[in-house]
This record gives sequence, C-alpha cells and structure tokens, in this order.
Amino acid sequence: MPTPRVSRFARLRAATDRVPTKWFATIGTVLFLAATAAFGGLADVPAEAKALEQLAAGETHTSPQLAITVERAVLIDSLSGTGAFPDDEKGERLLVLLVEMENLWDRPLATFGSEGVQRAVLLEGDARAADGIVREDDQTFTPWLQPGVPAVLAFSWVVPGGAYADEQPLRVVLSDATLYQAQLLSSRESWVDPAPAAVVTIPVDDVGAGAQS
Repeated sequence: MPTPRVSRFARLRAATDRVPTKWFATIGTVLFLAATAAFGGLADVPAEAKALEQLAAGETHTSPQLAITVERAVLIDSLSGTGAFPDDEKGERLLVLLVEMENLWDRPLATFGSEGVQRAVLLEGDARAADGIVREDDQTFTPWLQPGVPAVLAFSWVVPGGAYADEQPLRVVLSDATLYQAQLLSSRESWVDPAPAAVVTIPVDDVGAGAQS
C-alpha cells in the first residue's frame, strides 16, 4: 500500500508544533525590525508645526525681547544713507522696510553682529539679513535699541530689478529669539536661536527713482 503523501503545509505545521511558542514572538519582532530598517527605520511622529501669527501693515508682533511693527515696504532705485548699494549696471534696486522696533528687555540691544536683532526681520524666501539698517529720524547706521524707546528703522536689501513689483503682496517673516544664560564661566545672558513666529503681508510701493518718495 503506498505511503500517503504529506503536504508541505502539513510538514510545516508539524515542524512548527515543535517550536516553543515564545520563539514566535522573537522571530516576529526580528522580522518586523528587519522590514522597518529596509524602509528607513522607525520614523518619529512629526511634531505639530506651530502656526505663525498672520499680520498686516501697522499691526504689532510682541515677544519677550521686541515689539515689531512693519509700517511700509518701498521699492526704489537707490537711496543714500541706507548702507545698501545696488549695482545700476546689473539692474539692481533697493527694497526698504520701515519698521518700528521697541526693545522690551532691560538692556540695550544691537541691530548688528552675531547677537543683533537684524535677523528678527527677514523677507520670506530670502535668508539674508538686511544689507543695511539705519534709524529713520537721524540716519544712525546700525543703531543700538535702548530699553523702552521705540525707534523706526529702515531695513534695506539689494534685490534684482525684476524680483518685486508695485502693489505686489510682500511677506515679511518676524522671528522670536530665546534668552540664554551662560552656566559655567559667567552668568551672561544673550538672545539666541531666532525662530519664525509671525508673517506680515504688506503691499510693495514702487517709488521709481525716489524723487517723489
């Protein structure tokens, strides 16, 4: 009488019956980790992005360091005293933001250097700090901001001639810095790591050569 054939599944069943149950959990875990590694590993759950405050011209964004109000955006061929110098031969122009800033800290703040507030105001899509910053009233270049004394500053960027147009909505990114206190050799405090906190949408005013500005 011929020996009945045993299917592959029956042999597999018989073999697995002899494997301790706890091994299955181990094998399953190993297979899962191997498959996960093949597809890039265990991904962290992304943190929910904080929504940026949406503002218009004349509205103020306030942080523990600064109160910032973007008042006007001007596109102009050139403007003396800004500290920014467009190249006529390249067709470059100046984009100037008039911004009121008030220092809310208890010590003076610079508008320049590694700890300056120049990176608190940036153009969306342009990582450059302003090429020049001056006080509007007395033309002081890279001024210091005294505590509790609002000042209107002109932030100026050299831009390609066709980059911006009259009445174009311009998005300005305002960033908040974090107060850091040294722990080892001193107790010195400084503002570091500016991060986007608000966006101001303001129309560009193209004043041409500036004769009527």
